[in-house]
This record gives sequence, C-alpha cells and structure tokens, in this order.
Amino acid sequence: MKISLEGNINRTYIQGLCMAFFHGISFPKNEEDSQDGLELFVSAKCENDKIISSAILQFNETKTSHYVEYTPIGETSLERALKTATGQAVYFACNKLTGIELEWGILTGIRPSKVCAELLCEYSQEKAYEILTKSYLLKSEKAQLVLEVTKNEMAIMSLTDDEKCSIYISIPFCPSRCTYCSFISYAGKKLFDLIPSYVDKIVDDIEHTASLIKELKLKVSCIYIGGGTPTILNEIQLERILGKIKECIDVESLDEFTLEGGRPDTITTQKLEIAKKYGVTRISVNPQTLNDSVLEKIGRKHTVNDFLEAFDKVKASRISSINTDLIAGLEGDGLDSFMATVDRIVELGPDNITIHTFCVKKSAQILRDDAQVYERDAEDVSLSVKYAYEKLIASGYAPYYMYRQKNTIGNLENVGYARIGYFGLYNVFMMSDAHTVFGIGAGATTKLVKNDGKTEILRIFSPKYPYEYLRDIQKTDDKIREFFDRR
Repeated sequence: MKISLEGNINRTYIQGLCMAFFHGISFPKNEEDSQDGLELFVSAKCENDKIISSAILQFNETKTSHYVEYTPIGETSLERALKTATGQAVYFACNKLTGIELEWGILTGIRPSKVCAELLCEYSQEKAYEILTKSYLLKSEKAQLVLEVTKNEMAIMSLTDDEKCSIYISIPFCPSRCTYCSFISYAGKKLFDLIPSYVDKIVDDIEHTASLIKELKLKVSCIYIGGGTPTILNEIQLERILGKIKECIDVESLDEFTLEGGRPDTITTQKLEIAKKYGVTRISVNPQTLNDSVLEKIGRKHTVNDFLEAFDKVKASRISSINTDLIAGLEGDGLDSFMATVDRIVELGPDNITIHTFCVKKSAQILRDDAQVYERDAEDVSLSVKYAYEKLIASGYAPYYMYRQKNTIGNLENVGYARIGYFGLYNVFMMSDAHTVFGIGAGATTKLVKNDGKTEILRIFSPKYPYEYLRDIQKTDDKIREFFDRR
C-alpha cells in the first residue's frame, strides 16, 4: 500500500488503521514497489480550534474520500487530537470502499484501556462512553467492555508502586509447535538436549537477579514462569528452579506466583505437588479448544480428554488459582463448536478464563500453509467473542485485562476474565508499565520502570535463542543501577 501524508500525521498509526481494513497488506520502504493497487493520501491542519483532515483512498480505478472538521474533546495532547481527526477521515474512506465497520473504531493500540483510563481521570463514565463511541467510533459493546476492564485494571494498579517489581522466567520449549504460534519456543530433540544446560543457567540467573533486586531495595510482587511450556521440564529440573526461587526470594510475601502448564500432556501429579510445595499460587492449563479435530489441525499433541484429566489433577493439587486459555477463530472451530467449548469450561469452573482471538503472525506456520488465512469469517469470530463475554459475565466472571494485536481476525481483542478475588496481577502490571519487570531466560525482556511525575522506561533484551542465551556474557547490572540511581 502506498501512503502519502501532508501535515503532522503519525504514519505508523495510519498504517495500523489500514491493516484493520486490508488484512495482510504491506508498506514497502520504496512505495513505488507497492503491487496491491492501494493508494492513500491523508492531510491534516489546525484552523482556529479545529483540526481539518481529509483522506482520499484509491484502489485501481475506484476512489473514495472523506473530510473531517474535528473539535478536540477528551484528548490529552495535540498529537492525540490529530490521531482522532485523521483516524476518522481514514476510517470512513476505507469504510466506503470496503463496507467494513470496525468494532474498535479508530483505536489501533495494544491497550485501549490506556486511552479509557485517561478519559476516566477527566470525565464521568457517561462522558467517557460518549467520547469512545462518538469520537473514537467504538461500537457500544466494545465501549462498555473497555470501561469495565479499565475500572478493574485501575483497582489492580492501586496495589503496586515504584518500590515493587516482578520477575518473568522464560522456558522457551514446547512438546510441539502450534501452527499459529510465533513465540520464541522450540520443539525437537536437538533443542531439548539444551534443556539441562539451560536450567543450570536459569538457576544461576535467578540467584543473581534476586541479589540485584535486594541491592536496589525493591520488593518482588509477582513471579511468572512462562514459555513455551514450563511444565515440559521434568520433575527434577522443575524442582531445581522452584527451589532456587524459594531460596532467594520470600515466596510467602508474593502477591502472585504463576506457573504456565500450557500443554495438558506435560502436567503430572508429581509436578503439581512440587509447584504447590514451593509456593506456586496460580497455574495455567490451556486447551485452546475442546474440539479434538481442531486440536489436531493446529498441531497440538493432546486430546480433549487429556485436558480434562490434567484439569482434574490441577484442581486436586489445591493450587489456589487456575487459569484456562481459549482461542476464538481457530481453523475448523466455528461458532457452535466454540460456544460448546466455553460452556464446558464454565462448567469446570476455573478461576481465570482468557479469551484470545486468532491472530495471524508472520512467522507462524499457518501463514505458510494457508494462503486464505486472512479471509476467515470475521462475523463468525465476532459472534464467538460476544458469546464468551455474555456467558462469562452471566457466570460471575469480570473482565479485568485486555490487549489487542495487529492482524487479529475481525480486529478483535484478547480479554482476561476472572472471578472477583482471582484477577491475574502479573498480566496487568506487565502490560500497564506499572512497575519494573526483570526478565530471565531466552527471549525475555527486562523492563525498568520509573514513575516520577513522568513515566520513564528502559528495556533490556535477553538473547533471543536458547543457544545464544547459554553463551551470553553481557553485563547489564551497571545499566540497571544507573537507571535507579537517577530516582
């Protein structure tokens, strides 16, 4: 797609909005190389107290356009107001060409709740709803959803401050690779042979990180062991990691300690006993769907019955909080199938249920195998997500956590739901830049956060691949100390 801009316009924002209408489009550095026949011209200027914006969209011989005179309301900066005005112009020009209406209107960011929180700090809930639907063009259901999520997020955010931090530990190995997956995770004997050395280094880095945290006089709020599939480790390896955590950190004082089970076929009673022994308070066991044919299509090597057996084991372990993830829009998983999955999961009664929407990632196997993946029925997926919301609300769950991704079917969202008292804290703290997160392991990111009037963030990236991580000798302690010394 070729895009031409006139005025102080955020190109990345305009590209993101266009991607919601035209799935899979690209933006070549040399725009003359664009081969899809799409050209967009956007202009914006300030006149008195208004922003005048226009968008002209051409696809081969068809041309549409839209003109906006926008009086800023609810925006916290001129940049945000320009986004609103240009977003409206582009939205309606694209809508006229495609007939598509986006449920999230002109909001393209990862965290719509961030915009909503800013509104709620200035306006009543009723006024915030009006701005979301009229200025940002959200559908009524999405405006209501983001308001609910934001109120719960703000309550969770009040539980932390600059003196707290969290730790993320990456175990990037899986028993098999899902066709939709783009995470830094690995399957195969050659890579599995790295696990013993990987565990050795993780254990060393836990001790080193815990020492640094104490030096910085920070208090650990949450620990999250993610992947990959951490429960791919055998019992001895898992106990080494959890034992080192308990040795170095006051586990009893944690607000939350999560272990991702992920694949039901990696969960054993002995591993759960070890997790409970060393203070794990929250565990994920994720089927993604309760449809065996869909599980086979997406490359998962377990059955629905495997999940049900694993769930029973987790429940019997008496770990205090259980999370289950589902994905709406998987290949072959239509509305009826997805509804049946949601109904069965609600019957099982996990404390947390996360509803993801299928997202096309450039590095995923499915994109290489299925050229029509972008053409999935967005309406069917939208109805699936809507059903999940209505069913979970009626069953006593509340939405507390949300994020969005590019190239998601229907431009929809991922939402965490939980029973009151079981909100997943780490996810909120990590996504909202609430406090520092120390990353340990391949592909992990250390995100240093300082809120001193203005939020300051510094990210330090670990080596991407396990074999790189194993030979990594980078020294980052001085950089971290320097960041906190500037308080």
